[in-house]
Amino acid sequence: MTLNATPLTSTLDVSIHGLRSMKGNVLVCVTANPKFFPDCSKDPKSHRAKVAANNAGNVSFPGLTKGTYAVALIHDENGNSKMDMAIFLPKEGFGFSRNPVILTGPPKFKAAAFEIDADEVSQKVKMKYML
Repeated sequence: MTLNATPLTSTLDVSIHGLRSMKGNVLVCVTANPKFFPDCSKDPKSHRAKVAANNAGNVSFPGLTKGTYAVALIHDENGNSKMDMAIFLPKEGFGFSRNPVILTGPPKFKAAAFEIDADEVSQKVKMKYML
């Protein structure tokens, strides 16, 4: 008897476009929990990566279980591992899966959510800068 081996996990490839400089790092956070979006640093089940900006063209996350996820990115140009703000506007770049329109504040999980339902899924994220 032969069983078809269906992989239980997938790989998410995030391609990053539009960095305004090669300074600092790009912080990438992947979560399936809407309560922890866009800052999924406190989500124990999130998947995170910190990549040097000059090497941040593509980031892969293997081993994700199938489901609904959202990705948030910060271009941490000064390397302090957080989003720096000027009054109410971010001083550093940011991006989200599905590239939702940003009006005031970060998008809701639903606007950035996508399905991981294949062996390999990709998201192309365009960075945005307010200042």
